[in-house]
Amino acid sequence: MLVSGPEEICAERAIAGIRTYLRAEDPALEVSDLRADDYESGSLLGLASPSLFGEPRLLRISGVERCTDAFLAEAVAYLDHPQDGATVVLRHTGATVRGKKLLDAIRAGIGGGIEIACPAIKRDDEKADFAVGEFRAAGRRIVPQALRALVSAFSDDITELAAACQQLIGDVEGDVTPDIVERYYGGRVEVSAFVVADTAIAGRLGDALVALRHALSSGADPVPMVAAFAMKLRSMARVAGSRESNAALASRLGMKDWQVDRARRDLTGWNERTLGMAIQATARADADVKGAARDPIFALERMITVIATRAPYGG
Repeated sequence: MLVSGPEEICAERAIAGIRTYLRAEDPALEVSDLRADDYESGSLLGLASPSLFGEPRLLRISGVERCTDAFLAEAVAYLDHPQDGATVVLRHTGATVRGKKLLDAIRAGIGGGIEIACPAIKRDDEKADFAVGEFRAAGRRIVPQALRALVSAFSDDITELAAACQQLIGDVEGDVTPDIVERYYGGRVEVSAFVVADTAIAGRLGDALVALRHALSSGADPVPMVAAFAMKLRSMARVAGSRESNAALASRLGMKDWQVDRARRDLTGWNERTLGMAIQATARADADVKGAARDPIFALERMITVIATRAPYGG
């Protein structure tokens, strides 16, 4: 089995899951660890071969992306004659192309090989999906705004995000709300562009302007700030007026169920006219913060005022 890719927490869980599964089948499972980058000839076959009492074996091999020539030769040869009762798990981070011949053979199914891919989780939507998966696996729910705040707090480290999810799952009863995330991790949550947009779209002008100042003071840039508004308004416009279920609409529009649900809730109090005005205000602000106006901060404040009050310029 090849566990590939750079996302270490996913790889660790995959390998732990394999061990748990095999041990559940037979508690006598023998577990051994090898390093492919510090390999002694004959170790692979020696550990994978049946013992005197024939217990099942699990051999975990790390550092395959830095493997020695001896390991590579023996591992490729092993695929042609895998040992009965042995499960060999190879960990390759993808940091190099070292061992490509071995990886290609496993991916081709030689020796019964299979791959568990652990690609990097980089985009915010991928991090959100990861966090939602943590709660869903535990039979729990985190509301969208709380999810966004949690991902914002741990955007630089998926391992820490996973730990935060597990802490909330273990400590909190019922749905995880924004107040709960603020109570646990408020010191880490910076005011993001989406928090400003959420507040303005909800019609809370004063709170939105305060959130804007906090965001700007923590280093937020006006251009992505406007982009966050545009993204939310675009989602609202796409779902407005539809009577389809969240799942059906999400499938048709290429969105997530929770994104459709959030856009529909954001539309409360909005109509075609006010939504059109907000989109026009955002388009104007987009041009202003990119150089059409001398004061990008004033452009942001004007856009937020139009959106929060649902009034045209000068209205």
